[in-house]
Amino acid sequence: MDVGLLGRAAAMFAVTNVDDLVLLAVFFGQAAGRRGELKVVAGQFLGFAAILAVSVAGALGAGLLPDGAVRWLGLLPVLLGLRAAWQAWHQDDDEPPPAAGVAGIATVCFANGGDNVGVYVPAFAATGPAGLAGYVAVFLAGVAAWCFAGRFLATRPGIAQVLARWGHVLLPVVLIALGVLILIGAF
Repeated sequence: MDVGLLGRAAAMFAVTNVDDLVLLAVFFGQAAGRRGELKVVAGQFLGFAAILAVSVAGALGAGLLPDGAVRWLGLLPVLLGLRAAWQAWHQDDDEPPPAAGVAGIATVCFANGGDNVGVYVPAFAATGPAGLAGYVAVFLAGVAAWCFAGRFLATRPGIAQVLARWGHVLLPVVLIALGVLILIGAF
């Protein structure tokens, strides 16, 4: 396996997924206990596996996704953000915030990474089977590292206090802003 390819894969993952750290920190901040944290990790891996599957299929099918279709994935975080805002608005102060489920987190991850498909498909198409396997392995290791980093951020006292107090407001804002940016093609 080419060490240069592994370095390029790590750099590509980091650059295309910086925004996931904010989302992961928010999700971990809302997670209730170990079970909630496992849901965040499972949702992140499931959503990113879907991104990889679409990217690999696009690379192997060369043109499987029509031009401009990826940006419409931005509707998913907008809709999820509006739903989270509605729930936060109609939630009793004594009631804990609704826990994000595996499917919801996976959907957010997939929609958030939908713009990554446009970067991954050409890179995957330009490499052979061994290179493709290298990209996938590095990207999955990157997801694990991002989950650790997101949990770390969410468990820092200052960040945890902000997330506990404002997480129910921050999540809808981040999701809607992210979706709008994807829709207008800012990524």
